[in-house]
Amino acid sequence: MKSLIIYGSQYGTTKAYATKLSEMTGIPCVSYENVADINDYEQIIYLGGLYAGGVKGLKNTFSLLKKSNIKTIVVTVGIADVSNKENTDKIKVSLEKQLGDDIYKNSLIFHLRGGIDYGK
Repeated sequence: MKSLIIYGSQYGTTKAYATKLSEMTGIPCVSYENVADINDYEQIIYLGGLYAGGVKGLKNTFSLLKKSNIKTIVVTVGIADVSNKENTDKIKVSLEKQLGDDIYKNSLIFHLRGGIDYGK
């Protein structure tokens, strides 16, 4: 299956997760800022930093999608406590807004813990 890992990272934690996943799977990894076309892939794995406005780069990346049969996996990375249902409900609402109903309903969604570097 032709796959691509795309990430949107502000401070580096998401990039580190994406890079490690790429190393473990052999799937190429690229920043959303360097993606021109995603329609040649059968599977997109998107990792994005979770911020108040949504997931970094997610809307821009999936606006490139012209076909709906691509398997999508979305991984949010943030400091929100995902064991709290209220937090995950808010994340899901944000993801649905960014992805659109069709893509959202057909995506696998996961959450990873982000990091804080108080020195930055």
